[in-house]
Amino acid sequence: MPAHPGPQRPDDSARRRGRLRPAAAAGSGIHKPLPPGLFNIRGTNAETVPATLRHTGYHTPNDRFFVRNHTTTPRLSAANWHLTVWGDGLRGAPVRFSYAQLLALPAVTRAACLECAGNGRSYFTSQQGDDVTGTPWTLGAVGAARWRGARLADVLRLAGIRPEAVDVMPRGLDDPYVDDGVDYGRVRRPMPAAKALDDVILAYEMNGEPLPYDHGYPVRVIAPSWVGVASTKWVGDIEVSDRPLSSPWTTEFYRLFGPDHPPGGAPMTVLPVRSAWELDAGTALSARVTHRLTGRSWSGGGGVARVDVSTDGGVRWSAARLLDEGCGDGWVRWETEWRPGAKGPAELLARATDTAGRTQPDRSVPNTQGYFFDAVVRCPVTVV
Repeated sequence: MPAHPGPQRPDDSARRRGRLRPAAAAGSGIHKPLPPGLFNIRGTNAETVPATLRHTGYHTPNDRFFVRNHTTTPRLSAANWHLTVWGDGLRGAPVRFSYAQLLALPAVTRAACLECAGNGRSYFTSQQGDDVTGTPWTLGAVGAARWRGARLADVLRLAGIRPEAVDVMPRGLDDPYVDDGVDYGRVRRPMPAAKALDDVILAYEMNGEPLPYDHGYPVRVIAPSWVGVASTKWVGDIEVSDRPLSSPWTTEFYRLFGPDHPPGGAPMTVLPVRSAWELDAGTALSARVTHRLTGRSWSGGGGVARVDVSTDGGVRWSAARLLDEGCGDGWVRWETEWRPGAKGPAELLARATDTAGRTQPDRSVPNTQGYFFDAVVRCPVTVV
């Protein structure tokens, strides 16, 4: 496997000595090129333009996969990377795995979507009039890829995980997250041991290539069907505990707060049902011409079983043609034909239903930080 060039030490002491510096592109702290036609830059993040996925096939190409960074992309070296597994949920002392040792374990491949919890956040305000905070994503903070790596379960068992273990918490090697003068430390978020031992992998490949820097090189966590923050990038250590763990990414962030949620907030795990047209808002479509319109729908709680579309703002609905079989880890592509008559503004809607019976609602339950917008999104177009 080819190795990326770059600095040679991913440890804290190297960072303090200034020998390991994050890459930057267009002032965003992202390493890969960010052509304006492919991405919308949002602070330290880059949102894929959904219309650019129309002819890319099922998997999102690496060069146009969205980027969600809390700080900046570090450029680490696989040759000097290691993973430390530690904690009172192990039978003994901490265990260290090298990159070569990880590659020597049985490999698995999972085709899975990753999605930022704030995907669609801007629609809380633009469609519902709710006041929320956070990055104003539209629907481009999602992508699907073929992830290849070692089972986290194999690593945990080799490290000596005890039957009494309750939580597992991976932590990244990116810079500590500082907001409003508060240093929250490195990104870390616990998951139940049952999830970690189920379908989670430590991925070192993305779509048949070594992970790009921005997507976690040399190794990242992939937690299928769960909120994207659970798939820790640039993972450097994993704490295993025999009691519940917490972090700011479960207590202050990535939690549902607001009058419609319990006191203290509600936890976030499985992704909701969502749909996106592969079409730019405001696109001009010719009247009296048949257009083939496409989109994608996904759900963490079960495969997408049906997608209904409306070309008149929700007055009439019809079933779209599904181009893939639904699965809980990925998405389905779909298509429909529309021959608009009268000229003027129109709204396109798509509403998915998954195998668990969950259907996108007309209105999403608001929360103060704008997570999990799952309502039907209105895509305005103009017939000319």
